[in-house]
Amino acid sequence: MTGPRFTAAARCALLVGLCSAMVVPARAQEAGTPRLISTDELAAWIGRERVAVIDVRQSWTAYLQSHLPDASWLHVESLRAAEGGLPFQLFSGAQYAALFSRLGLAPTMPVVVYSAGDQADIDATFAVWLLVTAGARDVRLLDGGFAKWQLEGRPVTQRYPRAAAGAGGGFDPGTFRPAVASLQDVIRAVEGSGALLVDARPPEQYQGTAGAQARRGHIPGALNHPWKDDLEKPEFSLVWKSPAQLRHDYAAAGITPDRDIILYCNSGTEASHVYFALRYLLGYPRVWIYAGSWTQWAEREELPVETGGR
Repeated sequence: MTGPRFTAAARCALLVGLCSAMVVPARAQEAGTPRLISTDELAAWIGRERVAVIDVRQSWTAYLQSHLPDASWLHVESLRAAEGGLPFQLFSGAQYAALFSRLGLAPTMPVVVYSAGDQADIDATFAVWLLVTAGARDVRLLDGGFAKWQLEGRPVTQRYPRAAAGAGGGFDPGTFRPAVASLQDVIRAVEGSGALLVDARPPEQYQGTAGAQARRGHIPGALNHPWKDDLEKPEFSLVWKSPAQLRHDYAAAGITPDRDIILYCNSGTEASHVYFALRYLLGYPRVWIYAGSWTQWAEREELPVETGGR
């Protein structure tokens, strides 16, 4: 423990008007439940049905060198920006509607998202979370990402997709209600509201021996479930564990569907991976992402920090 629990003065300053009335927000209404798609399934699908494929690898040069047939490129950092000085915050529903429409997407169109795979699956889960929240009804995540597709020798191209002009659109900005928890929700969890805090970062960051922020460690009382624990490597590439194995692992860690669960990481992307597992693969009913995450918490010196543990 490197900082005290809240003093009475600090708590009142942080929870003005919220000490008795604050509750965890209602879960966002989601248009559809995303699912995984295997490389075999996608290979059989491409070219036979109208499907949008989105490449969210962070390297634009990698996209130019080779990408899946008909894949459009989207940098994950175009999905958020600083707000009020705080990095990595979400846009409005209108901004996401415009962005996804520009990519030629529509709410009823099947969409497959892939990342580099291996160590970068979080980029794809973050994009999937926002697509679903914006109203996309049929979103799939490529299991194993580009790494698995390439290892299997499947076709790639340097040609850009030829989407019809005006093909996208139809997203309703008014329905954009992301499943996010606020700083005040997290403070209440630390103070005993009953919500379970889950840290999706690597163990060394949770324990406080590594990290880029102003302070190191974790939010008091949070459990650590590194997002990479949801993956396995049965052959040459990382893929998702089976739902049965995921359910067992989460239950063994005390992360159960009867709890209100608030996820956090450094900026929201790692937490989105755990969110994908809990909400979409396992059907946990009450899960939120703390959008400020450790980036906000660590910078607020009045907030307590713990180190060590698992």
